[in-house]
Amino acid sequence: MKRVHHVKAPYRLLFAALLFAAQGHAEAQARAQPQAIPQTAPYVPIPGGVFASVIASDAGADDVKVDDFQLRSTPVTVAEFYAFVERHPQWRPGNAPTVFVDTASYLPEWKLQAVLDAAEAMRPVTQVSWFAARAYCEHENARLPTWTEWEYVAAADTTRRDARGDALWRAGILSWTTRPASAGAPAVGGAANVYGVRDMHGLVWEWVDDFNALLVDADSRSGDDADRLKFCGAGAINLKGRQNYATLMRVALLSSLRAVDSTASLGFRCARSLVSSK
Repeated sequence: MKRVHHVKAPYRLLFAALLFAAQGHAEAQARAQPQAIPQTAPYVPIPGGVFASVIASDAGADDVKVDDFQLRSTPVTVAEFYAFVERHPQWRPGNAPTVFVDTASYLPEWKLQAVLDAAEAMRPVTQVSWFAARAYCEHENARLPTWTEWEYVAAADTTRRDARGDALWRAGILSWTTRPASAGAPAVGGAANVYGVRDMHGLVWEWVDDFNALLVDADSRSGDDADRLKFCGAGAINLKGRQNYATLMRVALLSSLRAVDSTASLGFRCARSLVSSK
């Protein structure tokens, strides 16, 4: 007959306490596994203003107003996103739910930080879904920027808040799009624009919070017309500033994506709203 060993109640409590302590120690070691926790980039204050967006406002006005806000000075890097994933393992490849990521394209070549060289660690993270990007920004007590906020800052060069009328500047912005995505992006830390923000162009495309509304009119899905409800193309608006082809390419790319999608040339940065003093 198999002998059954019964543990008295006080010893059961002691055993449970020891097991809990051991599990806690193991979890602490797992959290401490990354060699270093990268310092996040500073958030730069962006003074608001009025500017001409390539996307018409709901009221059809030529100009849109941008309130004061803060924007991350550089895109989120591979090392920064890895540190986030280590703290939030629900976003690891294989753990993230399919409603939040496309498992075939989400971080497909993800590596441990221990095997990343310095150059790779400082590249902008790509192949991250909109949901994962939002989660990271919340981790930094931030959010994804709106398209208008992103476009407003991206219009600046090193000395001007709006350089879009300069044909040479536009040509320079467009030139980086010929680089194959398979080549990998350079490290973050390019020249700062007039606001102190870096790498708005030249590295990766970037998620924005309202990416899925860029080609849809506010009234395009109203009413009972089944075709209008089914096809986003029925709500396509008349884009402006067509000479700024690089910006229009971003609109076309973002509006073609689903929130679960990720690509090798798409990264993100975060923004923060300013609390009103009133």
